[in-house]
Amino acid sequence: MNEKEKSEWKKKIIQGLHEVYDPEIPIDIVNLGLIYQIDISDDGDVYVRIGATTPACPVTEDLQYTVEQVIKESIPAKSIRVELDLDTEWTPLMMSEEGRKEFIRKFGYDIVKRWAERMGIEEEKVT
Repeated sequence: MNEKEKSEWKKKIIQGLHEVYDPEIPIDIVNLGLIYQIDISDDGDVYVRIGATTPACPVTEDLQYTVEQVIKESIPAKSIRVELDLDTEWTPLMMSEEGRKEFIRKFGYDIVKRWAERMGIEEEKVT
């Protein structure tokens, strides 16, 4: 498998994962910044490392399973391994600009600014 094919697979995976929503914040896991890593081997093995908005999330196994199923439906991978990383703490700073705007539309406030204020981080560093 060459780099162009890997890139195409990665695009298809990400496109599919835009349809997977976090159970607590109704925004897709790509725009929430919960896709930490996607690796595709020359042999067609896929490894994806995902996070959760909170380590106490009661449906992390469901999320992990859903990500695996979406990948299966998106590409003909030889094997798929989805690892749940609960050690990397998610923060709103991990959100994409699109995710941030969607959050504002849905909830009426900027979660990034509010989080930064609570954490004592200057606004210039988060915008």
